[in-house]
Amino acid sequence: MIETELLTYAYPPFIVLAAALLMLVLPRRLGYAIGTLSLAAVTAIAFFVPEGTHLTTEFLGFTEIQPFFVDDFSRLVGLGLGFLGTFAVIYAYSSEASRTMGSYALIYVASAIGTAFTGDWLVLVFMWELMAVTSTFVVWNYGGDAVRSGYRYAIAHGIAGNLVLLAVAAHYAAVGNFAYGSGIASGLPAMFATLGMGINVAFIGFHTWLPDTYPKPHFAASVFLSVFTTKTSALIFYRAFPETNLFLAYMGGLMAVYGAGFALLQHDMRALLSYHIQAQLGYIVAGIGLGSALGVAGAMGHLFNNILYKSLLFMAVGVVIYRTGENDLYKLGGLWKEMPITAIGYLLGALSITAVPGFSGFISKGMVLDAASGYFGGPKYEALYWLLFIGAVGTFLSFIKLGYYVFLHGPSDREVDDARPGQTVAMLSVGGACLALGLPEIGWPFFTNLLPFIDGTSVIVGGGAESHHLHPYSPGHVQDAVILFAIAAVAFVLIRKPLSKLDLGDPAMIVNPIGYYTGRGSMLAVTETYRAVDSVAVGLVRRVYWIGNNPVLAVDAVFRRLPNWVVELEERQPADGGRPSTIHLRASIGFTILVLTAILTILLLLLV
Repeated sequence: MIETELLTYAYPPFIVLAAALLMLVLPRRLGYAIGTLSLAAVTAIAFFVPEGTHLTTEFLGFTEIQPFFVDDFSRLVGLGLGFLGTFAVIYAYSSEASRTMGSYALIYVASAIGTAFTGDWLVLVFMWELMAVTSTFVVWNYGGDAVRSGYRYAIAHGIAGNLVLLAVAAHYAAVGNFAYGSGIASGLPAMFATLGMGINVAFIGFHTWLPDTYPKPHFAASVFLSVFTTKTSALIFYRAFPETNLFLAYMGGLMAVYGAGFALLQHDMRALLSYHIQAQLGYIVAGIGLGSALGVAGAMGHLFNNILYKSLLFMAVGVVIYRTGENDLYKLGGLWKEMPITAIGYLLGALSITAVPGFSGFISKGMVLDAASGYFGGPKYEALYWLLFIGAVGTFLSFIKLGYYVFLHGPSDREVDDARPGQTVAMLSVGGACLALGLPEIGWPFFTNLLPFIDGTSVIVGGGAESHHLHPYSPGHVQDAVILFAIAAVAFVLIRKPLSKLDLGDPAMIVNPIGYYTGRGSMLAVTETYRAVDSVAVGLVRRVYWIGNNPVLAVDAVFRRLPNWVVELEERQPADGGRPSTIHLRASIGFTILVLTAILTILLLLLV
């Protein structure tokens, strides 16, 4: 067991945070090199630190707090984030990202890694909020359209953070400690947690920040953003709900269909990939909701794979944008001749996300589908299985469409260079992992051995009471993959032309104008109410002040010239000889809000 003192120095978020600060002051090349090494160190720590290792400390006055805790779940996610982060930094350097953007990205990564490795709800809240703030800076750094999208992003994650904070506070009030234990307390804590975490994992209706934000910043920033928030949030969802939860399961199935469906309608390449983040999170949430050993193991495996292939797809699309300056996939075509390395990188990612045999996505997606279909004698959820199956068809269609219009359709009318060396290293390294972890009898047993509830190639059920051997390359599984591909290929031929003419918006995007006008209207209502109240209050005080200094004139005005007294009141000189008033007639808006808040709080308490 590693000593506590050593663990303090090896706390992964501190390593990455130190690299982020150094990046701001060191020469660009050296700063990015240190950033790369810091994430390689996180990968090594996640892999080699023994299970059960933890660091216990005091935080915010609470004792027995664990900022660093290693189990099968945190190890797996830490491995994925560290490995991908290493090559994302290399990619960003080669993509001419600034030192400032790289530093923001590393601070964001540090907070996400802290979220993955924390062992209790208190540290989780702190890291969760830090992740929201730092990711917003990554978006804003690019300027332009990213600024407005970043504000909407910040609002969404601010709401999510507050809801999670309420959930944790209510959980502590219910159970008296912050330990993960058997999940979040039922009742209000569970409700707040579902809503807050549901925003971060893109529940339908809560997902609009994804396609709204990720296409806007620097294309290298999109690589970081596509991974860290959503995947760590999915892990925390399991921490909150480790038992069967059919609401989550069916929400996951609907997310898979919804995300894949709207991805098909997109013209912007990064918007298409953003909707597929929601779709792939659907499989992860569904597996968590099923609650079985196979379902949870498949969900965590798919989470790990999604870290790899989703970032790889953003890398490939980013190179296309970098070289062509074009975001609309329908305005491209034939680039495979000009950009063969980028085309290979895209192909590796596309084959993995569509769960083609031989790639890592085939292993994890198959496990989630098996869990829904009652494999190993578990409960069968036919409706959920078909939702996930339809989502898989939509995924095939989406990536056939994206690959066809970008790399194959027609001759290229552009003379562009291929990926730069750092971009090539990043894409082929991550793509190589997607391939290696899915290879029959070689890669997939190593991959599944990393997953919770799996020992080697066997799923452990009932706390070790029984086990079932995995058969990802059984004839039935391979046959299902072939059927999926055949359906998607035929469907694409039939719908390709009408699909290219469709430009339907996501109805959930109505929340953006509603939010804007609601916010603007409420702001105007508050400020105008304040102005009116202030005007009346100031007028009243001025009149009272004048009466106090001119009582005789006031009585005369009231009893002799009542109709005109208000007008003359304004015109007459004060009895003090014109000295400026020493009474402060205006309060700051902050003080006013404080007083109003106190009054409302008292009224609320009286009503209760």
